[in-house]
Amino acid sequence: MDEQLVAPTLTAKDLSNREGFDENFLGPAVPLPALPDVATVLLPYTHFSVLMRLDKRLAAVTGLGIDGDKLMDLDRSGINWRLDPRLDEDQQTGERVYARNDIDRGHLVRRASAIWGDSRVEAAQANEDSFHYTNAAPQAAKFNQGLDLWLGLESYLQNHAADVGRRLVVFTGPIFSNADPVYRGVEIPLRYFKVAVFLHQGELSAVGYVVDQTPQLAELPDVPRPGAIDEAPPLGPFRTFQTPIRDIAELTGLNLGQLVTVDRMPIAATLGAARVGTTWRELASTECLDLDFDLND
Repeated sequence: MDEQLVAPTLTAKDLSNREGFDENFLGPAVPLPALPDVATVLLPYTHFSVLMRLDKRLAAVTGLGIDGDKLMDLDRSGINWRLDPRLDEDQQTGERVYARNDIDRGHLVRRASAIWGDSRVEAAQANEDSFHYTNAAPQAAKFNQGLDLWLGLESYLQNHAADVGRRLVVFTGPIFSNADPVYRGVEIPLRYFKVAVFLHQGELSAVGYVVDQTPQLAELPDVPRPGAIDEAPPLGPFRTFQTPIRDIAELTGLNLGQLVTVDRMPIAATLGAARVGTTWRELASTECLDLDFDLND
């Protein structure tokens, strides 16, 4: 169980120099997906941005650029979770949801992936920025601590799929649904998505994934049991699926049209009217990635 305490609140001025996610990070412009017709606030940090969904008090999507040639290994000691001073407290999910239970603050932007830069100072700032509650989502502790494959996808793709300096863009976020249980006034997402974007032979390419925490949430005694889910196949503990980006767009409402057209999952080109969830492919390891090119070339 994560027992980090809340750090002293920063001021908005302290974060005023953050440049956030760079949509030109790969060369071709890849904007952070928008969520039309929903109230959102864009929060820039070091190397990443968070598009906050105010009605949920959680992120709609996060966008991170990873420079694999500049990654550093910094630990998290002494860094505590904090609210973002650019939002009111009632517009974000803070410590109350995570206190005295088996719910973790699950990083959306992976801490290790954000820690890079031209200097240790830059990398350390990204490390600290990743501990804002706006970059967290409620996750069952057993789920959050058992995501080896889910987290490993970023490292694997970063090491093998990017042409230019091992650069990778990753969009991550919750998949909200009517089945999400409400706990202490906050809807706990049952599923999360990840879309990785990179260059392959100079061309923009993308792949999408979904992971589910329904079984783990059902084991927590004070969290309401999740409702029935009809729009996708039942998912078991720690099961990760490669998913057409089109399905992620439909489930989240995010504008992912640019990435749908460059989806490298072979089935994506022939989906037609296939129902959401019917073409998902379970992954047992990164070697199971279903791509139409060899990442190890």
